[in-house]
Amino acid sequence: MNLRLVFAIGIAAFAVAQVSSQRTAAAQDASLNKAREHFDKAQTLYKNGKYVEAAKEFQAAYDSRPFAQFLFNIGAAYEKQRKYAKAVEFYQRYLKEEPNASDRASVNKRIAVLQKEAARIKKATASQPTSTQPATKPKPSAEVVALGEAKIRGLVVIESEPAGATIYLDSKKKKPLAKTPWSGSLEGNHTIYLEKKGYEERQTKISPSEDKLVLLWFGLAKQDYLGWITIRSNVPGADIYLDAKKFGVYRKTPFSGNVKPGKHKIWVTKLGYNEYFTEVDIIRGKTHEIMANLKGSPVGYLNIRGPNTSETSIYVDGKIFCKRGPCLKPIKAGVHKVEVRRKDYKSFSRTIDLQSKTEVTVKSTLAKRPGRGDAIAAYVFAAAFAGGGIYLGLQAKKIEDDINNEIAAGNPPPDTNDPRLDKGKIYSWAANAAYALSGISFLTAVYYTFRDKGKPSTGRVDVRAMAVRPMLTPTYAGVGIGGMF
Repeated sequence: MNLRLVFAIGIAAFAVAQVSSQRTAAAQDASLNKAREHFDKAQTLYKNGKYVEAAKEFQAAYDSRPFAQFLFNIGAAYEKQRKYAKAVEFYQRYLKEEPNASDRASVNKRIAVLQKEAARIKKATASQPTSTQPATKPKPSAEVVALGEAKIRGLVVIESEPAGATIYLDSKKKKPLAKTPWSGSLEGNHTIYLEKKGYEERQTKISPSEDKLVLLWFGLAKQDYLGWITIRSNVPGADIYLDAKKFGVYRKTPFSGNVKPGKHKIWVTKLGYNEYFTEVDIIRGKTHEIMANLKGSPVGYLNIRGPNTSETSIYVDGKIFCKRGPCLKPIKAGVHKVEVRRKDYKSFSRTIDLQSKTEVTVKSTLAKRPGRGDAIAAYVFAAAFAGGGIYLGLQAKKIEDDINNEIAAGNPPPDTNDPRLDKGKIYSWAANAAYALSGISFLTAVYYTFRDKGKPSTGRVDVRAMAVRPMLTPTYAGVGIGGMF
């Protein structure tokens, strides 16, 4: 066989594959359109109370495209007809085809009640006397009434070309919803994100309702201007920080996604483990894988809580630890002095011995710092007495100077009956008394200034050990962390 023949056969095979793929896609589009047509008819019939016809149209929709939600709606239509055995059959089929149904518990409860009701009706009907008239069904039991009205559901279908894109609901920081193709019921307003390696990210907003079939189809365009990064850790659920911690947690491990080309800083952290850090140079169109091996670190965690903690500042060993609470941060194991401060309140301090892989919780209640009016009054009295002593001392000094000046001028010394002598003595004694009172008042003021007046601030210290233990799941093997009080 020559090369030309081989080349021709290859071209022909490729063309057949392309045509087959296009035909398959067209057939899928046609079946979805047909399913939507039957679904819309069924919704209208159901709203108008034509439950028999609605069940047939929901069945036709399911036959066109086998979405599990169609089975639930068939069951609801039969329940409306009070054909409880048939309703149970389709509710059970719904749960079988939707193994991860979020409403599994409520549907199972409905099935149990309707099974009991079907048996009750069958027994009551069988006990009725033979008649040419059709048997009348008993009224629904109180348990059936308590279930509430059977409501049908709308449907959201998310598909992409190519398939296998990861679907995120409302935020890419949350756990992925599923991969395309996906169908299910959603309520309220949502933002849908689609992401697939090697393709541009897509997003759209939807507002699904119970009477609509919403189809979201995404044609994903290839991209070669972004890089793809996969970050894993031996401990699942570790926090990933990208480029700067101030931006907050970027994702949690394991994570895969597109990242802009260039150099990036990456931190991976987990409570009770040391921090992993690396720098990567993302190249467009290339895949980069990071495996963060986290090990238990010789650190503990300090957790500051308590009333009005948001108005406090936390200091450790005299240095600011958290500008405001509540505060949970790692700290090196060892002995530390912890102080909780707040303006106009008494501080609370405690020395703690923090062990590695433990969390110390300090719950403080700070007492209001009392006023210092008594100290201020004592300082005023001390100043007044000092001023009075100075005045009286100056008056005594003036009398003494006057007598000395007279003697210097040649006058005889005053006799003992001179009233100035007694007056001078009184001024002098009064000045000394004023100085003494000033000193006492000042000492009292200093005492009032530095004494611990009022109730002290209080606090409680709790210690929790964080136990590291092996973990094994179908998708992960490593260690986990838990707490023991």
